[in-house]
Amino acid sequence: MARYGQGFKDRAVARLLPPESAAVEEVALEIGIGAGTLERWRSDALSRPARERAWTAAARFDAVLTTATLDEAGKSAWCRANGVYPQELTQWRQSATQALAEPAEARASPQQTKHDRRRIKELERELHRKDRALAETAALLVLSKKVAAIFNTGEDA
Repeated sequence: MARYGQGFKDRAVARLLPPESAAVEEVALEIGIGAGTLERWRSDALSRPARERAWTAAARFDAVLTTATLDEAGKSAWCRANGVYPQELTQWRQSATQALAEPAEARASPQQTKHDRRRIKELERELHRKDRALAETAALLVLSKKVAAIFNTGEDA
């Protein structure tokens, strides 16, 4: 019987629970787990308090989008219904904003990429040279042992 980590189970169950609410059969086909197993995992997750449930990145983003137009009272009601603290929702919003705001800064410049490629080539060349030196040393060691075995050096005859 296969064993799955808690993180894997939490991600699978998060797809089954709101706001994503994917069909059990669909998730079972995608991840290669039996529908009965997924249903058991879902019932176990529902028996735990809502605070302990895992939210996928897509579900968090969807929650941010859903609550963006709500006023404070509506946002608080949504949070209570979905078992989320308003502070968590604020953190998710900041994370989404930050992720969307910095794509150009995260990319390497063409000059940096060229420098990285050059450095990789240098390191590969050095690794290849060291591999050859190691192979030569190993061959010399084997040959010296064979010579010692043939001439019985180091033993009293």
